[in-house]
Amino acid sequence: MLILLAPSEGKTPPDGPPADLEALAFPELGRRRRLLIERLDRLAAGSPTRALAALGLSAGQAAEAQRNRDLLAAPAGPAGEVYSGVLYQHLDLGSLRGGAATRASERLYVASALWGVVAIGDRIPAYRLSMGARLPRIGPLAAWWRPALAAALPADAFVVDLRSGAYAAAWRPAAGTLVEVRAFTGRGSARRPISHMAKAVRGEVARALVERRARARTPQDVAATVEAAGERVELVAPARAGGAWALEVTR
Repeated sequence: MLILLAPSEGKTPPDGPPADLEALAFPELGRRRRLLIERLDRLAAGSPTRALAALGLSAGQAAEAQRNRDLLAAPAGPAGEVYSGVLYQHLDLGSLRGGAATRASERLYVASALWGVVAIGDRIPAYRLSMGARLPRIGPLAAWWRPALAAALPADAFVVDLRSGAYAAAWRPAAGTLVEVRAFTGRGSARRPISHMAKAVRGEVARALVERRARARTPQDVAATVEAAGERVELVAPARAGGAWALEVTR
């Protein structure tokens, strides 16, 4: 089972030794990772206006673009500590103990515009690059990553998908099972999707799945685990063969 998390724009600068690209999960992605690191370094060293435009940042975010200078020499730390957004606050990795902490290290992965996919414990620097960025001679990053991710990640994987749409567009298991987690509020005809707090729901779903000792092997297992954690859930089967299951969590 792969539990795929979205990254977060918010990052806590780490203070450990620099990252080792060869030690990251899915080392087959190393060439593309290195190419993006080089492109980001050139952008950060060049015209600030051009860098901000490519990264989709405002003038007030110029310091964010400078995070991308010399990333291979920058301090690094575990991805689960570097990413600090709402999802990671509700996942609360630091409070996991024993078997739950071990299962988190084995099951949790993060989709990334820079790294492709990394394990939650992989050591990375703080950086600024979203899947919506347009880097010179790269184009849309989801499309650029797609063939490399298809070759590196298991085509028959069972995936619990906690990514946002932009990151989900980069990879789906061609012959596996995908369970997308969606968040809603209200009841009956007043039920509606929620956006920002969907990240909180996804963080809590991820936590429930690593706290459970047994590995979820079916969409029904995932639904039962999340329901046992106290959530109201509905499991929706794919509308067509090969489509994604939807786990709808209503608050």
